[in-house]
Amino acid sequence: MASALPTPAPKARRATVDDVPALVRLRALMMAGMGVPIGPEDAPWRNAAAHWFAERLPREDEFAAFVVDDPELGVVSNAVGACEHRAPGPRSLSGLRGHVFNVSTEPAARKRGYARACTEALLRWFDEETGVTMVDLNATPDGAHLYEALGFEVPHYPALQIRLNAVP
Repeated sequence: MASALPTPAPKARRATVDDVPALVRLRALMMAGMGVPIGPEDAPWRNAAAHWFAERLPREDEFAAFVVDDPELGVVSNAVGACEHRAPGPRSLSGLRGHVFNVSTEPAARKRGYARACTEALLRWFDEETGVTMVDLNATPDGAHLYEALGFEVPHYPALQIRLNAVP
């Protein structure tokens, strides 16, 4: 009986401005999965998000997105992160903090390690290319197990929020 060849680990790559449509598409997929009404393909938020991503992707020292390509489906997964400037404190003289968001994978490509590969690449970027010493994220119940496996923990002081002038 012939043994099957091991499946190579997924390889994440740094997103470029050419990936903006995929980043917006995956953002919509993530929000829809969270129960957020995303509207039609021409909803104004999509164009605003495309401009937002295109503006930030060149800022390689403070913003990064990593994607995984499927040979047949194209970009199927992503993780995005940004550096946030906060006041310095005892644990961070720079005050620089990381935030992970927009982690999403196409349903047909899930359970293959793509989101993990993207998130691990993003965490390496934070660790090796920024001055970030703490990284935050908001997890959905579906994603919590991945983040916990990567070392994320519930903080001592959980975040609270209030919506002001919310967009309908």
